[in-house]
Amino acid sequence: MNDALDVALRLVIVFAVFLVLPLVIGQTEHKVMAHMQGRLGPMYAGGFHGWAQLVADGVKFAQKEDIVPADADRRVFQLAPAIALLPYLLVLVAIPIGPGEGAVGEVVDAGIFFVLAIMGISVLGSLMAGWASANKFSLLGGLRTAAQLLAYELPMLLAAASVAMAAGTVSLPGIVDEFEWWWLPWQIVGALVFFVAGLAELQRPPFDMPVADSEIIFGAYTEYTGLRFALFLLAEYAGIVVLCGLTTVLFLGGWHGPWGAEGLGWVWTLLKTAVLAFVVIWLRVSYPRLREDQLQKLAWTTLVPLALAQIALTGIVKVAIN
Repeated sequence: MNDALDVALRLVIVFAVFLVLPLVIGQTEHKVMAHMQGRLGPMYAGGFHGWAQLVADGVKFAQKEDIVPADADRRVFQLAPAIALLPYLLVLVAIPIGPGEGAVGEVVDAGIFFVLAIMGISVLGSLMAGWASANKFSLLGGLRTAAQLLAYELPMLLAAASVAMAAGTVSLPGIVDEFEWWWLPWQIVGALVFFVAGLAELQRPPFDMPVADSEIIFGAYTEYTGLRFALFLLAEYAGIVVLCGLTTVLFLGGWHGPWGAEGLGWVWTLLKTAVLAFVVIWLRVSYPRLREDQLQKLAWTTLVPLALAQIALTGIVKVAIN
């Protein structure tokens, strides 16, 4: 009975994190972009520093009419936002934020394979939305999503494999337990490949070709309104939390802090995740969108070779230290 209660409590905490952190990231993005771009719009709602901007956005989406195009595949169209969002909840269940079983929703032995497989499912939401909308711009956005997934899934998997080789395990808590600070210099290439490929899978700028508003309106999400559209935005911010959390666990030592404060391990995990989330927002403001050919070239001629080189280097280091 106690074990069941413990699992239920951990799952409730994960669900609460799933509901809160993406909203915090969304609110932060409004503020950071407003400062970096010198625009004051998000600073007015609610008075002091625009504290009610998130509330205003929520009310705006709730008031909009929920429209389904007459020629759309209604069931697929309505299901797509949930398919895009819910996989990130499952991934958060497996990401440890501290030492011990109490700091993770559920310990998964093959944690890396689980989280990468589930993250791939979320892309199906965009594919379903593009196909079901009966709109040529939405269909183009869905096709671009498929091409981007095929290009960036491989380097992401290879980069994760390199750190699994270094740790000798595919368990996420096991990788953090085996982490050593001297890993940072020789795993940095894998970390960069993983992070960049993750941004591309999330369709975040500068990899937002599937939702290029200057070319295809808003891609796969063009026909969505109201709360269904808000769910796609929430999925994007949930994906940022997941990507930054995974990068922290795999490459930055997870809950390990520079001063050995293991009792505050969850603080270190959240702090590192927050810093990486700031970098994601910073990149959106700083870099223009890539062309489709540039996006594919970056994946196949740069990221894949770098990931393979990282695996080779990891093998050499493992042999040398053993």
